[in-house]
Order: sequence, then structure tokens, then C-alpha cells
Amino acid sequence: MTEFQDKTLTCQDCGADFVFSAGEQDFYNKKGFENEPLRCPSCRSARKRGRHKNGSYQKSFEPLVEVVCDECGAVTKVPFKPTQGKPVYCRECYEKRKTERY
Repeated sequence: MTEFQDKTLTCQDCGADFVFSAGEQDFYNKKGFENEPLRCPSCRSARKRGRHKNGSYQKSFEPLVEVVCDECGAVTKVPFKPTQGKPVYCRECYEKRKTERY
């Protein structure tokens, strides 16, 4: 049986030091997790709150880019840098096109 000792790690999001306790290490080991946590408990919790029902994450940390919808011409913001030559849609037009395809 492996004996674990508390470890101090640094959060990749906020830079704060946090303790990866022996108990947590034992839990990770039993679950088969190979990597240590990269985020402190508060950043992990904040990240989980940003998770959508389908498991994807809300990308609130990315800046919004103002664009013009190729369908209706409305000005909208998107969380990605549009690729030249590819259409960009506002949420309403995107949802409408998505439902029309299926």
C-alpha cells in the first residue's frame, strides 16, 4: 500500500499555492487518475459552475468578438475569432439553421 504525504501545488489559473492532501492523493489513486490537480479547489469549483449541461465549458475567459451575422445582418458578439471566408451567425440564426438541418 502506498503512503501519501501532503503536497503543495500551484494553481495554473490563479497562481495560488494549495495543498494536495494525502487523502486526496489516495482518492485519485483509487480512481485511477494519473495526473495531479492543476487548479486549487476554488478555481476548480468556479470552473465547474461554468460547465454546461452537455459537459462543455462556458468560455467566459475568452474575449468576445463583435461580428455581423451573415444571415440577418445583426451585430452580435461571439467567443471566437472568425475564420476568413466562413459565415458567422447570431445565436438566433445559428439555432434556426441548426434545427433546419435535423
